[in-house]
Amino acid sequence: MQAPASKLHPRRRERQPKKKMPTNVETLPFVSVLIPMRNEERHIETCLRSLAQQDYPRERFEVLVMDGGSSDRSREVVEGLAAREGLNLRLIDNPGRTTARGLNLGIAQARGDIIARIDAHATAAPDFLSQSVEALMTTADADGVGGPIESVGQGLMGEAIALAMSSPFGIGNAHFRYSQEAQYTDTVAFPAYRREIFERIGRFAEDVNYGEDDEFHYRLGDAGGKLLLTPNIRSTYYTRSSLSNLFRQYFAYGQAKVEVLRRHPRQARLRQFVPAVFVTGLIGLSVLSLIARPFRRLLVMFAAMYLLASSLASLRIASRQGWRYAPLLPLAFTCLHVAYGLGFLRSLLRLLAGRSGVWMGGSGTGQ
Repeated sequence: MQAPASKLHPRRRERQPKKKMPTNVETLPFVSVLIPMRNEERHIETCLRSLAQQDYPRERFEVLVMDGGSSDRSREVVEGLAAREGLNLRLIDNPGRTTARGLNLGIAQARGDIIARIDAHATAAPDFLSQSVEALMTTADADGVGGPIESVGQGLMGEAIALAMSSPFGIGNAHFRYSQEAQYTDTVAFPAYRREIFERIGRFAEDVNYGEDDEFHYRLGDAGGKLLLTPNIRSTYYTRSSLSNLFRQYFAYGQAKVEVLRRHPRQARLRQFVPAVFVTGLIGLSVLSLIARPFRRLLVMFAAMYLLASSLASLRIASRQGWRYAPLLPLAFTCLHVAYGLGFLRSLLRLLAGRSGVWMGGSGTGQ
């Protein structure tokens, strides 16, 4: 469905005439769904089952799973489910292990006119593919489309993390995390792209682990491309269930963001620097408080202001979702902000020190 013009991003290009979706199954676009995977035994079956239940004609899409050297039963689960469900599925070895490498291998072997992507940590709504195709086919100036994701956690802490990751206070104005309005945006999760954009701007950068999506989307924006976020495209993302895993994930995101912004400075936004500024203030005042008493008062005031804001955001969410989350949400918010800020600062200091390259830790798959 075409997005209402009144709700679209003000920097949009002039709208192109609306097209109609083909009604003949044989004329529907062929879709290739890419899934990077590594050690996703717990989630990959649910992900693939959601694709097996799509209302898009089975003969008009394929699934490519790029495995980055799984050491658990992930491959066995994929092969077994493909046979039982009759999915048109291929399992591809990804010796590079990173998400970007896996996606590029998938693109090279994909047969689709449309390239869609979903994580092994996620599931797609039954109309995920049909809505993605419709949005692309009926919105002529959209190079890629995606929808808001519903974050779901496992266990009480995981549920609190999911709520924090669905909150503007937790993740800023990343619209794909919570927005229910159709709009053009700078990035989307689990997008579907027109195949020709990879020929126009290239594939995913393999040296920006944990930031390959942002880098690709910013490159698309620099080239005049458009990404449409529409609430008609629905998916579910399973968050990390512990603070330690969440910390590692967002520390990696923070590190990658510096390299992404270095390559695409025009895409920089104030919100992207807020966690780093917060952590810098916290560290700086902590050090200065050891030298002079006035800085101790400033440190207390600084921490108290953040605690107040975090508490108010937590109480607002808990009043709607359940008071059992009230003591856990401030922990999740702090973990998100401190981890991202520290990762950003570490990468920024490396850049200022003239150290080349970008941090490539972690598998980068199944994020």
